[in-house]
Amino acid sequence: MARHVIAKVEEVDIGKSKLVKVAGRDIALFNVKGEFFAIANRCPHEGADLCRGQVVGLAEADEPGKVRMTRHGELIRCPWHGWEFDIRTGKSWCDPARTRVKSFDVSVASGGALAEGPYQAETFPVSIDEDYVVVEI
Repeated sequence: MARHVIAKVEEVDIGKSKLVKVAGRDIALFNVKGEFFAIANRCPHEGADLCRGQVVGLAEADEPGKVRMTRHGELIRCPWHGWEFDIRTGKSWCDPARTRVKSFDVSVASGGALAEGPYQAETFPVSIDEDYVVVEI
């Protein structure tokens, strides 16, 4: 699995999203309270761009008439028909066992760590002992 740099942290404000293209796939990147999540940008219902949907919370009720909002900013509502998906998992809130959008692992890394890369020559500790340079293998 290859790693791809898709955005700078400051490009996606808290509660906002950004559409990115990775290996030919449209991916919706979300910033939820400083954590980043990525899901496929296609609603499984009829293909709407989820990145254009409204980021919402979850309305819950224990009894009629007493609604409370929870999970603020953790669901995306499809802009065409209102289907809602958990941004963290891609699961549909209405039918989580059967309906979901693909989710992707996302991490934040420093630029230095990304530039370093895996291509490094083997190194050995070197010291100076009086007038001689000594390498330890």
